[in-house]
Amino acid sequence: MEAIKKLDRSVKGRAVLVTGAASGMGRATAHLFAQEGATVAITDINEAGLARVLDEIKGEGGHAEAWRLDVLDPADIKRVVAEVADQFGRLDILINNAGFGAFHSLDGDDYERIWARGIEGLLTAQVRLVRAALPYLRKSDAARIVNIASTEGLGATPGDSPYVVAKTGVIGLTRALAVDLGPEGITVNCICPGPIRTGLTDEIPEEHKTIFGKRRTALKRYGYPEEVAHITFSICLPAASYLTGAVIPVDGGLTIRNA
Repeated sequence: MEAIKKLDRSVKGRAVLVTGAASGMGRATAHLFAQEGATVAITDINEAGLARVLDEIKGEGGHAEAWRLDVLDPADIKRVVAEVADQFGRLDILINNAGFGAFHSLDGDDYERIWARGIEGLLTAQVRLVRAALPYLRKSDAARIVNIASTEGLGATPGDSPYVVAKTGVIGLTRALAVDLGPEGITVNCICPGPIRTGLTDEIPEEHKTIFGKRRTALKRYGYPEEVAHITFSICLPAASYLTGAVIPVDGGLTIRNA
C-alpha cells in the first residue's frame, strides 16, 4: 500500500487579502488567518473600522496591514491589489467578502439604481478583484480564491431581487472560474452564509432573530461571523487542494429545512 500523504495544513507565511474586513465575517476571517500565522491585507471602505481591526490584530501579535478599498471603483481595486502584492512580496489567497444590502421592491422608483449598484459591487467587483490578483496568485503553490455569496443565491425572499441576482451570479462566477483556473491548480470556492450576526442583520430585533432561527434553521439559532470564518479558512489550506467549484452553505441547516 502507498504511504499516507501528509498534506500541509498551515497558512503560516502566506499572504491573504480580505475585502470587507472592517466588520462582521471579514473581520473574523482576517483575525483567524492572522492567528494562524498568515500576513493579512485587510481592506474596506470604512477607514475607522479598518483602523480598529488593524489594532486588534497587531495587539494579538498578528501580521496585518490595512488599505482603504472601494470595491465600486475599478481603479481602486487595481491599485490596492498591486500595492498589497508589492508590500507583501506575494499573494496566495483572495477572500472576496465585501458586501452590502441591495434590497428594493420591483416597482420602487429607485429599483434600477439599487440593481446597478448591487450587480457592480456584489458581483462585478469580485471578478475584478480576481483579475487583478491573478498574476500574483499564479506564482503561489497553493493559490486559493473564496467568493462569499449568500443563501439568497440559493433561493429568494420577497423584495430583494437585486441582491438575489447578484449573489446567484457569484455562485455561477465561482463555478466558471473553477473550470477556467483548475488547470493551473488555483481553486475557487464559494461560501453561502445564512442568518449570521453581522451589520446587515443588526437592525433585526433580537426577538425576531430568535423566532427565525428556531423556525427556519436546523440548529435553531443565528450564526456567528467566526463560524463562517472557520469554514472559509478550512478551504484555503494547502491541503484543500482537491476542492474547487464548491458552493458551501454555512447556514445552520436553513437550506435543508422544509418550510
